[in-house]
Amino acid sequence: MTATAPARAPKPLYSNVSPAVPSPCTGVCRLDEHKVCLGCFRHVEDIREWRSADDERRRVIVVQAANRRATSL
Repeated sequence: MTATAPARAPKPLYSNVSPAVPSPCTGVCRLDEHKVCLGCFRHVEDIREWRSADDERRRVIVVQAANRRATSL
């Protein structure tokens, strides 16, 4: 008889989709020279972080992206 490994608690990984904070992704995924997406205006690090970010952090990312969009026009 073999012993089974104890069950691990699942890692807290948030979904890429949140009903509270929708992704700003527009499907235009091209980075400029500052590593900012020309579609959603998120920095590449914000895009990477999005999947594991909670809703509060996602709201901050969305505001920062909106500010980048406003200053680019």
